[in-house]
Parts: sequence; C-alpha cells; structure tokens
Amino acid sequence: MNLITEKNLSKIIIYIFIIIMSTMIFMVSYFYVTNAYEDFEIQMEKFTQEYYDGQKKILKKEIDTIIDVMNYNITKENIPEKDLKADTIRLLNNISFQESKSNYYFVYDIKNMKGGDEFARLIVNPNRPDLLGSLISTNYKDADGKKFREEFLSNIRVHGESYTQYAYKKPNSISIKQKLSYFKHYKNWNWVIAVGVYTDDIEVEIEKKRKALETKVRSQVGQNIVLFIMFLSIAILISIVVSQKIDEVLKTYQNKVKVKTEELEELNETLERRVTEEVEKNREKEQVLVQKSRFIALGEMISNIAHQWRQPLSELSSILMYIKFKHSINALDDETMVKKSKEADKVLDYMSHTIDDFRNFFMPKKEKETFYLYGIIDSVMTIVSSSLTNSNIKVDINLDMNTQVTTYLNEYEQVVLNILKNAKDVLIEKNTKNPFIKISAEDTGKCIVLYIEDNGGGITVEPKAKIFEPYFSTKDDSDGTGIGLYMSKVIVDKNMKGKLKVSNTKKGARFAISIPKEV
Repeated sequence: MNLITEKNLSKIIIYIFIIIMSTMIFMVSYFYVTNAYEDFEIQMEKFTQEYYDGQKKILKKEIDTIIDVMNYNITKENIPEKDLKADTIRLLNNISFQESKSNYYFVYDIKNMKGGDEFARLIVNPNRPDLLGSLISTNYKDADGKKFREEFLSNIRVHGESYTQYAYKKPNSISIKQKLSYFKHYKNWNWVIAVGVYTDDIEVEIEKKRKALETKVRSQVGQNIVLFIMFLSIAILISIVVSQKIDEVLKTYQNKVKVKTEELEELNETLERRVTEEVEKNREKEQVLVQKSRFIALGEMISNIAHQWRQPLSELSSILMYIKFKHSINALDDETMVKKSKEADKVLDYMSHTIDDFRNFFMPKKEKETFYLYGIIDSVMTIVSSSLTNSNIKVDINLDMNTQVTTYLNEYEQVVLNILKNAKDVLIEKNTKNPFIKISAEDTGKCIVLYIEDNGGGITVEPKAKIFEPYFSTKDDSDGTGIGLYMSKVIVDKNMKGKLKVSNTKKGARFAISIPKEV
C-alpha cells in the first residue's frame, strides 16, 4: 500500500516538516539552556576567585596604611618609643574597616621569631580581650586542628608576610567561623600586625552576585525559549503556505504531463521525429547531470564553510560572553576591551579569509596563469580539509615550494578537487583502515606531473580508462553522477593540452595530472 500519493503529498510534507522543526527547536533549546547554566557556573567560579583576590588586596592595603601611619609617627621628634607604641595600640583597638563587617586589627609583640609556647604577647585584639597581654603559643590549634600561628610565623620568617585561613571566634558571638587573615612583620618594633575577614561575610556577597546572575540567566533562557517557540509557529505557518503551493504545482504538473503525453503520441508517428526527440532528451539529460554535479559541489562547499566556521564562531561567542560578563560586574577596563577586540578582529579576519578562498575557487578565469603548485594545493586543502579530517583521512603533501605550473588556474583546482573527492568517497565506502591520501609532484623537463594516491584498494574495472567515460560510476545513483572524472579528463586533455591518467599501486589508485611547460 502506497502511503505517499499525489493527494496526500502536501500533508505528509507538513507533518514531516513539523516533526523535524519541533525536534530541532527542542534540541537547540536543550543545548542552549545547558550551555547557559554551564557558562553561569564558570562565571561564578571566576567571580569567586576574583572576589577572594580582591579581599586579599584590601587586607594588605589596610595593613600597609597602618604601617605608613606608624612610620610617620616614628619620624616625629621628642616622642618616646614607649608612648608611640601605646598610642598605636589605642589606635588599633578602636578602628575597624568595611562597615558592618566583623573585621578588626590584632597585633603580636614577637618574643621568639622561631616560635614556641611563648613566641609572642598579644597586645591588640578587640575580639579577645581575655587574651590581651598573654603570652601566645604557636602550638595552639584552631577548631579544625590547624596550627595557624605556626603557619603564618613560618611564612613571615621567609617572606615577611603571610595569608592564612583558619577557624576563629567571630566578634559578638560564640560561633566559630573560617577567617582569612593577612599578617605582616613590622621590623622597627618586632611586631606582627594583622587584619582578617570572616569568609561567611565574603560568601554573603558572593551569594548576592549568584542570585543576581541566576535571575539574569533565567530571564535570558526564558526569552530565548519564547523566541524559539515563535520561530516554530512561524515556520509551521510557512510550511502550510508552501504545501498549498505544492498542490498547485502538482496540478499544473499533471496538466503539463497530460499535454506532453499528447505531444509524444504525435511525435511517435514518424521515426525521424522520434530519433530527433531522443537526441534532444539526451542533451537535456546531460545538462541536468552537469547541473546536478554543480549543485553537489556547491553543497559540499557550503558544508566545508560550515566546518571551517564552527570553531571561529565558538571563539567569537566566548569573547563576547567574556566582555559581557566583565561589563556586568563593572570590571571592563580599557586594556581588557582592547585585548578582546583584537582577539575578535583576528577571528573575523580568519573567517573573511575563508570566504575569499571559496569565492576565488568559483570565480571563472579564461586566461592562463603561472602559479605555484604548492599554493594551489594549499587553497584546495582549505576547502576540503575539514571533510577529510572529519572522516579521519590523513593527507601527506610532499611538494617543492618553488614548482610552478602555467595553465587555467580554476579548472586545474577543479580537477584536483574532483580527484580528492573521489579518493575520499572510495576510502569511506570501503571503510579503509588508516586511510590516507598522498600528494606529490615531479618535473619531467617537459611537464609538471601532479600525483594523487590513496590506499582505497585501486581501480577494479577493466580497462581502467573506463572510469573516464561519461555517466560511468561505481556509486549508487543517489551518490554520483558519473561525470566528475569525465569532466576532469576533458579539462586536462582538451583544454590544458595535458594528460590525466590512472594506475594501481599496491595499496590503491594513483592519478597523474601532466601539464606541459610553456616556453
């Protein structure tokens, strides 16, 4: 039973179109949402790292400011050191930074830089008045069992400063929280001056940023999903209109068929008219095949452009998302903008160069040119490299950079492209293990011979020259027209006055393109 008839053809097209478009929209939406949330997590990781780094810089800046004040006070005349220290202790006991945060300064008067049970006396700590004036031990462990005093003292001995994270009591509470502190040695008085920030305060700011970003991402996802649905609805409406047009075309076609049938009946009345008609049909068929070959080539070009652009588009998207993220957190400085603009320009230049390569390939040229053989092969490889790479086909190019050929450039490229395409198709069809294509050249004195060799098993038909006959193809009708090699043979033998030959090697076929030198 035939499911597809002229009567229900348009409906079937609509159903198939709706199914395909719905599937595509669903997949695009799914991957968009997945990628959006993956990018969200990456942005949060970067923000968290940058926020912590910023907090470290703030802590260091606060200590440096205090030390600058202390150094300034030391320069004052007629003030005893004892009084200066007392004034400094009062100052540090009564100041804090970052309003509404649990941050304060604390100071150790070092007695033994090597550490030990009485390595220092705690002289400033608004959070622990019970320890003021007490001797402090480096063997003390926090709630997690970490000897943090031993750690920061060890870093100070080497670097003069230390960033240390540990568990400590939070001011005005009995809870123990993680704290990140910056310690710096003040050599003039042999003090270690420190200031810290509790990480739960940092996490509050990070959580605010996370919620803001989540809201933004959800809004963007929702907007895009609505857009996808609108696009699907429009596409369905268009498909309905197209199906109606198809019905009209089918009816017109049926009328034309009826008219043509009547005409053929009339033409069959005489043999001469029948022969004439058959010749005309063959000519039209040849034109259709040539046109089909062109469309296939064009389709492959479009596919190759897609392959060539996929990675640059991904890079360009990443650059734009980075700029957008930096702008959203007010961190987009001129240096970053210039750097990312240059990266985007580089990607766009590459994409523009790709378009120029494909455009030049199809641009007709009627005059002979002298060109470097390596450059032409490189241009053709730009077009086919993606499809060869996707098929895991290795290409070995062994050419002299100075070898030149004088002939019709675009037609020469077309011949090379046809042979490479046939080699690729054979390797894929035969599922060849470790497939490869070798390209080399030889200067015989009279000709420049380009060899293209594969390991696809060779030509099995006899005689081998039969593959250059029109309409001959080893592929299915849907996969080949049988005119690619025929056209290549005509171009080389007739247009270029050269020779296109094929022979078998131990592993596959070897095509030789011989172009005579011009004096």
